[in-house]
Amino acid sequence: MKHFRILLFLLIFIFISLPAYSAGRLTYYCSTDIPWCELMKKEFEKRTGIRVAMTRASSGETLTKIRAEKSNPKGDVWWGGTGDPHLQAAEEGLSQPYNSPKFKRTA
Repeated sequence: MKHFRILLFLLIFIFISLPAYSAGRLTYYCSTDIPWCELMKKEFEKRTGIRVAMTRASSGETLTKIRAEKSNPKGDVWWGGTGDPHLQAAEEGLSQPYNSPKFKRTA
């Protein structure tokens, strides 16, 4: 089950980061435990060849950073952490949802 979760997270991560593929680099904000952040970075780089610049911070710190970057966003993906800051970012128009065409197969 653990391997399935890692693979599922990795696939979602890959799909939402497709715009970074053309740039050859992904900027990744991670708001979960450091081992998970590092695992996602390592596996993504290994499977795609895209370099990842990762910043690990709490959800609140990341939301503050994203607000400060509103006029010139630097991040491609924000993953992990508590829900409220993610919902707040969405309400403020600071994030974009990703709806995978394969979602119905996993639901």
